[in-house]
Amino acid sequence: MSEVICSPDKVVFDEDRGEYICTETGEVIEDKVVDQGPEWRAYTEEENRERSRASTINIAVHDMGLSTFMDVKGKDRAKAMRLRKLQLRSRIGTSEQRNLVKAMTVLERIANQLGLPKSVKEEASIIYRKALDKKLIKGRSIEEVMAASVYAACRKDKIPITIAEIVRTTSVNKKEIAKAYRLLLKENVTDVPASDPKYYVVKIASLLGLSGKTMSAALEIVDKAKNSGITSGKDPASIAAASIYIASSLNGERRSQREISEVSGVTQVTIRNRYREIAKEVGVEVESIN
Repeated sequence: MSEVICSPDKVVFDEDRGEYICTETGEVIEDKVVDQGPEWRAYTEEENRERSRASTINIAVHDMGLSTFMDVKGKDRAKAMRLRKLQLRSRIGTSEQRNLVKAMTVLERIANQLGLPKSVKEEASIIYRKALDKKLIKGRSIEEVMAASVYAACRKDKIPITIAEIVRTTSVNKKEIAKAYRLLLKENVTDVPASDPKYYVVKIASLLGLSGKTMSAALEIVDKAKNSGITSGKDPASIAAASIYIASSLNGERRSQREISEVSGVTQVTIRNRYREIAKEVGVEVESIN
């Protein structure tokens, strides 16, 4: 297949066919793209018919998979491409549909780079569609609202992904994503339960190569901080980062605030602030660890 040059925002993924298609030219950019997720296994002919009927709707595709591409065959390739191009344009004719095409492309990229499961992709898609219905995209970029939707979906599914990690997959900054996320909560687009810092402790400790003993100590510190009430309204990743800073120092595996900041995405200033608050609650002299 010859190389096709197409702007990323013109690309749409047809999940049924496993093809990335340029909506500008109608050409297939990449085909035979297979999702290696848990649903891929051998099916009987009857099971395949049932799956075909049951899997018509795909919330993570801009039109939820309710339309299909025309199966154009024959030698007249130019005519076939024109027909496909017309069909693609008819599918994404409205401004809202074009918005969703771009948004789902962004979602696909973020999810692939972070290795997010299908459940998170679907939840993020639902959140974004609600934001679009509420006209919350106006004045904001598609990318920042989708990034915020992904972050919200991760928190709902208790997946310890930080905003900093999402930032690395986009062209928007942390402040913009955080602002869009707060807007989603304020406008009741989604209801995100408070995340447990413990999920972040396990992740951060693993990335830092800390022992099970230090990880357990950090988890105990988190429990004490939660019981004292000082974690309320605080970023769970910052609580986890500060707890790990204290635990690693007390257990002879000290990791600097800079090291913890790099793997957690929490700024050193925030780690210091949370550290001072938590250290007082667990009876640690701040000066002894600084």
